[in-house]
Amino acid sequence: MAQPGPLSGITIIDMSRILAGPYCTLLLAELGARVIKVEAPQGDDAREYGPFKNGKSTYFASVNRGKESIALDLKSEADREIFERLLDKADALVENFRPGTMERLGFGWEKLHERYPRLIYAAASGFGHTGPYSKYPSYDMVVQGLGGIMSITGIPDGPLVRVGTSVGDLAGGLYTAIALNAAFLHRERTGEATKVDVALFDCQLALLENAIMRYTTTGEIPGPLGARHPSITPFEALATSDGHIIIAAGNDGLFVKLAQVLGRSDLAENPSYKTNALRNQHQPVLKAELESVLQGNTTDHWIAVLEKAGLPCGPVNNVAQALAHPQTDARNMLISVDDPVTGPLKLAGNPMKLSAFADPTTRAPAPDLDADRAKILRELGMTPSGPA
Repeated sequence: MAQPGPLSGITIIDMSRILAGPYCTLLLAELGARVIKVEAPQGDDAREYGPFKNGKSTYFASVNRGKESIALDLKSEADREIFERLLDKADALVENFRPGTMERLGFGWEKLHERYPRLIYAAASGFGHTGPYSKYPSYDMVVQGLGGIMSITGIPDGPLVRVGTSVGDLAGGLYTAIALNAAFLHRERTGEATKVDVALFDCQLALLENAIMRYTTTGEIPGPLGARHPSITPFEALATSDGHIIIAAGNDGLFVKLAQVLGRSDLAENPSYKTNALRNQHQPVLKAELESVLQGNTTDHWIAVLEKAGLPCGPVNNVAQALAHPQTDARNMLISVDDPVTGPLKLAGNPMKLSAFADPTTRAPAPDLDADRAKILRELGMTPSGPA
């Protein structure tokens, strides 16, 4: 079932559920790893999250395509034996339980490392396996709030808003996947397996990027700025006659070119706008000047003008418009899954393009709960009633 990729031959035991861990293992599957999803008898919670099609969660399908499923009750001796045999054949285990859960089941890092010295162990949790908040539960919105990212999202003096995607979980999945690939390389070089410990809270701090520097350098606590960059001007959404256009003039040369294209060369000569620091200082006034020109024509008109001049720009697309963009099709970023339950689905493609491997337009579907049990047991030399 696994598609060819640089991780072909790698087997991942995926004990994770909902989003952070499953997104990590989705990326590993896209890179060629075989992912065996070990679910509790009731299944991944995400199987109950909408939207549904023919009774099956397409939320679940979107991050679990191309994986295999076996349901195991790790409090059952028979299922523990199956799990242990799986670990015998595995390269890595991924879990996103609250710290201490795996230890209570008898499968914590220390015990597993002693018994399976080549097994890499990756844990993605709300606060990581150390620190005073380690044992606290967490979800995406909790770490978006705690990690500061919600405080810089939205418009000044507006209501609190979350980032439009689950950036807390997705960042955790991305960082875990990056660390796992580094752990595979380390094992290849040294023979040593390692534990990967990723905290969603840490990931949110890491994603604050220049907000941290603005605070630690100036003492000013950053806040939301709407649709503009905090350190570059003009680098924001600007009003046109029928909507908005994103203009990203990221250096002095681009600003001069922008002023010329808009027929406002005087702006480039204005002492208040000579450098990015000055433009940033006078951002509200400069924005008004630019919009006084841009509101004289449509977004499409200005995009054509600015693109011809080589200026970075774009519309503010909704999801339907983004998916219909010609670049989406050209980059195979909307792939097909022929699910036997839901019927055909269109899901996000793989953004990691590798010259040595094909990027097919179709993918295998997400598995039904326990769908691969018989196949996996045969591979392990077992039957449903015990060892063969």
